[in-house]
Amino acid sequence: MENRDYEAAIEAILFTMGESVELEKIAAALELEPKITKKYIENLMERYQSGEHGIKIIELDGAYQMCTKNEMYEYLIRIAKQPKRRVLTDVLLETLSIIAYKQPITKAEIEKIRGVSCEHAVSKLVEYNLVSELGRLDAPGRPMLFGTTEEFLRSFGVHSLEELPVLGEDQVEEFKHQAELEAEAELETGSEQEDSDENT
Repeated sequence: MENRDYEAAIEAILFTMGESVELEKIAAALELEPKITKKYIENLMERYQSGEHGIKIIELDGAYQMCTKNEMYEYLIRIAKQPKRRVLTDVLLETLSIIAYKQPITKAEIEKIRGVSCEHAVSKLVEYNLVSELGRLDAPGRPMLFGTTEEFLRSFGVHSLEELPVLGEDQVEEFKHQAELEAEAELETGSEQEDSDENT
């Protein structure tokens, strides 16, 4: 390979790994001597020092890592503060609907309606601030109660829960049907994994 090709390969390795990589490992990947590999890395480090780049390569006890230049941090902070786009899957929407209509409600009650575990779905809805913990039910085990938030109302364009459309029995049955399909898919995935484990 040409010199530039080696340097490009080093860039690709450091960018993809995302953490420090030992000089010996980089040299082995390039099929070069460590001394020669180090020279290519130093060429890259010098090139990145110019003001034209937002990243740099640093040396950490015989290993190298690609990272952001300190002067770029303010831009990273700005992008990190921007609201993340929420992705509401069918499972999340069904779980959210049940909570909205049946609140305050426990995870066990949600699972009784859906027929499958709701742990992940409820955790995601709490993370999205569409659902929150309202306290604990005065019952054995004192399970947590969940309900919707003001963010839920804003997101769905309603001023109060009274404005939600009436939930019919057919919709409840559809929730159960979708949950059954979800459970069957999980069982099939589990069976395929077991077959794969047995074959290996």
